[in-house]
Amino acid sequence: MASLPAPASAEPDRNCPLCPRLAEFRAQARAKEPDWHNAPVASFGDAAAQLLIVGLAPGLQGANRTGRPFTGDYAGDLLYATLLEYGFAKGVYRARPDDGLKLVNCRISNAVRCVPPQNKPLPAEINTCRQFLAATIATMPRLRAIVALGRIAHESTLKAVGLRNGAAPFAHGAVHSAGAIKLYDSYHCSRYNTNTRVLTPEMFRNVFAKVRKDLDL
Repeated sequence: MASLPAPASAEPDRNCPLCPRLAEFRAQARAKEPDWHNAPVASFGDAAAQLLIVGLAPGLQGANRTGRPFTGDYAGDLLYATLLEYGFAKGVYRARPDDGLKLVNCRISNAVRCVPPQNKPLPAEINTCRQFLAATIATMPRLRAIVALGRIAHESTLKAVGLRNGAAPFAHGAVHSAGAIKLYDSYHCSRYNTNTRVLTPEMFRNVFAKVRKDLDL
């Protein structure tokens, strides 16, 4: 894995100005819903974990509202149920950041830390925010597995660890190697993907069953 320079922090400032369109959208959300988080969403879980899950970006009424990745929207319902099933979380998920749920040997982050309009970050925003993803990876000394949720998370993660897209093409269920780290691909656990059966709960569980088996070896 290529050694990449990391920013001073793995988390952007609450008022991060690096992506003007996202900063403007954030300001609009703060004016409309002042009690929401409405800021870059920090990674959730211990930096000593062996597993990192990388999503796309915070959902407007999910993590952007609650301040915890995948908390408060449908994608979180499926993700946290699966993590609980395979021992990567403990407690009860109640879609609130104060529900007491704890991750076990697992950390969750996003390729883009701020909510984008229509849940669609621009390529320039993905590129700009990758410094924080790379820094997050660099702060995890025991990292052995990364699950990328969707093609954008997959491609940004590849660049963060120094791999070319052609060397590790995205496909649900695919496993790629980046030095000592294995990269596991999954379709994103969004409501759209599950409603259209692009991703079934069984398909999603199979990815984490493989991760669990590999980490237990």
